[in-house]
Amino acid sequence: MTTLTETTETQITDASRELRRQVEAAAAAAPALAVADSAAKDAALRAAARLLRERCAQIAAENALDVEDSRGRLNEAMLDRLLLTPERIESVASGVEVLAALDDPIGEVIDSRRAENGLQIERRRVPLGLIASVYESRPNVTIDIAAICLKSGNAVVLRGGREARRSNAILAATLCDGLAEAGLPPDAVQLVRSADRALVGEMLAMNDRIDLMVPRGGKALIERVRDQAAMPVVAGGVGICHTYIDAAADLEMALEVVDNAKTRRVSICNALDVVVVHEAVAEPFLTALSERWNPSAHPDGGVELRADDRALQILNATPARALPAGQDDFDTEFLSLTAGVRVVPDAEAALEHIARHGSGHSEAIITADDQLAERFLREVDAAAVYVNASTQFTDGGEFGLGAEVGISTGKFHARGPMGLRELSSYKWVVRGDGQTRPR
Repeated sequence: MTTLTETTETQITDASRELRRQVEAAAAAAPALAVADSAAKDAALRAAARLLRERCAQIAAENALDVEDSRGRLNEAMLDRLLLTPERIESVASGVEVLAALDDPIGEVIDSRRAENGLQIERRRVPLGLIASVYESRPNVTIDIAAICLKSGNAVVLRGGREARRSNAILAATLCDGLAEAGLPPDAVQLVRSADRALVGEMLAMNDRIDLMVPRGGKALIERVRDQAAMPVVAGGVGICHTYIDAAADLEMALEVVDNAKTRRVSICNALDVVVVHEAVAEPFLTALSERWNPSAHPDGGVELRADDRALQILNATPARALPAGQDDFDTEFLSLTAGVRVVPDAEAALEHIARHGSGHSEAIITADDQLAERFLREVDAAAVYVNASTQFTDGGEFGLGAEVGISTGKFHARGPMGLRELSSYKWVVRGDGQTRPR
């Protein structure tokens, strides 16, 4: 008689074998994709975009099952990340078409020179090989990562969260079908179906096949991958994003920018988390902001503010839902309708606050002082820095990259939105006519 323990062990072993088979299949497909011409890769992307539109109703139905299964387990912000509406599916398809229209970086000659001995030496851009990504919640990431890997000539192994398993399956299959239509190996895109967390650990040890690991998700996932991966990792950390309202700010502009940075989509990593306000404009700005985010007037129920003492004195006289800032509120990526507020005496204090509490993602200043704006751009250590604009623009599509595999808050080997060039390396190409090196 087979026991439950034996059955579980068999399932784990089978899932482990399937993971190894998928990684091997992707690695075997990588060389063909690496040398595929641009026309074939673009044809695969255009076919995938067409299939996304043709299968929109089916994709939405599968996604609806994922969303329904996740109710009660995920908060509203995470459910929003999971949701695929027809409009979002169209946006994903359009993004794939934009990617197809971009120049192919593979084969690009980065630089070239002729040495004194006559050797022609150049650096040529090449794919990385096999990329793996572990990510959570957002099923559109399945298409984003797979499509950008395809365009840059890289095979990919994807391991999404269990909450999006149906959505991820149909999206990955659609991209594979696009590859097949274009005569490229569909094995170049592999989706790991098992939700067994132990498989993530196995993937992180497969540096014999996987060239780069890209985690996308919460702090715990990213730290696990960074700590355990045997291969190079490019990761986005927690996105604690600030907007500083300077004394020289246009307050009407500041209100619109801050509102957009916080409420356009609250569940993404480039959403505003903390508003830092110069004391000279704190009262008029925070009063106007509290009216904009008034719980009784705001369509989404308003924004809860976690304020320091000086900000709280102002906000207590307004309709805002304001609470004293807790110990961790200036170090939290809220991903919800919550924001920290701090009043500072000058720009120096604002810069110090951002340096101490920022996560290196996206930081903004609202000011008409050009000299201060340039200082902010020069001194703030983040992947993206803004003057008089919303941090929600930190996105591969908005930056003209077509798509992204993630937003890196590190400094090696990519920073900010990771597009096509960030998924490539280079090799030295040397042409001679019989040169030998002197003994």
